[in-house]
Amino acid sequence: MVEVKNWRQMIDSSADLLARRTGVDLPTWNARVLDSDIADEPALRRWLSDQGVDGYAQMIVVMERFGYPDFMLADADELIDAQYADRVHLRPILDRLLLAAQDVGSVTAQARKSYVGLLTSRRQFAVIKASTRARVDLGLRLDAIEPHGRLQPARRLANDTINLRIELTTADEVDNDVVGWLSQAYDGSC
Repeated sequence: MVEVKNWRQMIDSSADLLARRTGVDLPTWNARVLDSDIADEPALRRWLSDQGVDGYAQMIVVMERFGYPDFMLADADELIDAQYADRVHLRPILDRLLLAAQDVGSVTAQARKSYVGLLTSRRQFAVIKASTRARVDLGLRLDAIEPHGRLQPARRLANDTINLRIELTTADEVDNDVVGWLSQAYDGSC
């Protein structure tokens, strides 16, 4: 099965990005922020923007100052257990999809607050989300493919790049067709 990582990877990569972009590491930025006497988040974001710090690099400095959301400090098992706490009968679908993902290529799985993202070294290509108490949605990034058959439009699964989804109610529905679409989404994101 694919190893599922938590937010620590994103925190570490954001800190690395900050250092690459600015030439200054996160502890030094933390000290600068404390020395600035900035008291609120909007003011800190403006100050960082003036310093040329934006995006994920800015986000990490802001969270270092004002605190991380609880879900970013949770480990992968805690995040997934929370997602399936009131729908344990759907957990085998996630497990089957993670098993299938290891066969499509070099996949990283990352547990988020409400879903598990599947990523190539380049970008996210799929999400697995217990969308209702009776269904797991496999969201896929399949550019230039229109909804048809089992492929339905994806709305609000993760982000706008996940454009299609397949509804799954049992692990047995993770068949060759589903694995084929998963593989195609992976190939298109490498």
